[in-house]
Amino acid sequence: MSTPTLAERRERQLAHQRERDANQAARAAHERPRRSPDELREIAEEACVTFADSSADEVLAWAAQEFGQLTAVACSMADAVLPHVVARHIPWVDTLFLETGYHFAETVGTRHAVESSMQLTIVDVLPSQTVAEQDAQYGERLYERDPALCCQLRKVEPLTRTLGQYEAWVTGVRREDSPLRADTPFVTWDEKNGLVKINPLADWTFDQLIAYANEHDVVLNPLLNDGYPSIGCAPCTRRVAPGEDPRAGRWAGLDKSECGLHT
Repeated sequence: MSTPTLAERRERQLAHQRERDANQAARAAHERPRRSPDELREIAEEACVTFADSSADEVLAWAAQEFGQLTAVACSMADAVLPHVVARHIPWVDTLFLETGYHFAETVGTRHAVESSMQLTIVDVLPSQTVAEQDAQYGERLYERDPALCCQLRKVEPLTRTLGQYEAWVTGVRREDSPLRADTPFVTWDEKNGLVKINPLADWTFDQLIAYANEHDVVLNPLLNDGYPSIGCAPCTRRVAPGEDPRAGRWAGLDKSECGLHT
């Protein structure tokens, strides 16, 4: 197969942008009010039982019908499997990328590659302060002295603020990630953020995730093949040795295993 010319690549990019813009216009023309927390809680509690033993596709087919474009996907850009799976049911779904200011260059590159190649809409979720502004108020390298506060400021608060416009969010939490996630349901009520939380890949293994990416030619962060099975901010993530827990490289040496988004 011949390599596309620069003109052909440019035309594909323009066509991709035109399709995204058309979807945004159609969404704006069919907007509906967000339902109340009580209504959404009732939906979540019923779905938790209904989809207790379902597949990712079954859960997402329901989510597409129930929430439509009031659904958001959270994606760390370790890979694009989750938004790819969701976009099959909700094309051009809003995909939230937490731009903490501390990402690996490979993660930022993955974000751009995903945006230019997939049927989804990237929404950059920004903290209230730049890194420089945070340093001025709290001192440099807050992530070393108080990683919980750093995550709160640069991840948790911005995401909570952004999720307020949606009825459901879809995450890539998997049960094998850690003991704290071992009982993750496919659908649950997120009390902290006040919306339905959907975990369609809860029962997937890491091998299944990689196999799906290979089968569908999904963008993967190159760090996954460089000893980083779990990728967070660069200052707080190290390579994992063979046989170590996949999340052992996150906040290594600290009494911390979660950023607070899922606890």
